[in-house]
Amino acid sequence: MSDSTVKKVSSKTAPKGTMGQTYLVSGKRLSMRLWENEQPQTDVSEPRDYETVGYVVKGRAELLIEGQTIKLEPGDSWLVPAHAKHSYRILEPFTAVEATAPPAQVHGRDEVNTRSN
Repeated sequence: MSDSTVKKVSSKTAPKGTMGQTYLVSGKRLSMRLWENEQPQTDVSEPRDYETVGYVVKGRAELLIEGQTIKLEPGDSWLVPAHAKHSYRILEPFTAVEATAPPAQVHGRDEVNTRSN
């Protein structure tokens, strides 16, 4: 039997995470989240056991990953492999959509809040 589940999630009523993210739709193997109007800051991120791809809607940031600095601007997309040491430096109010596989919010994968201003 095939999975016929269809979901629609409104960002207005979607659950919020402890780091400010909005959890959008989630399937068995993939989920989406929204980072909206994130203010300038630098986060100190732990390597995560999920892969992340993202798309910048507005603002600017830098992704510091494995010794590289990648500038992110509107229209850019990026990939953070699972277990990669990385952090983000938000340079101006930043909005982005990310997809994570497996879903970041399942089994406590996304509960650690290590952000600092």
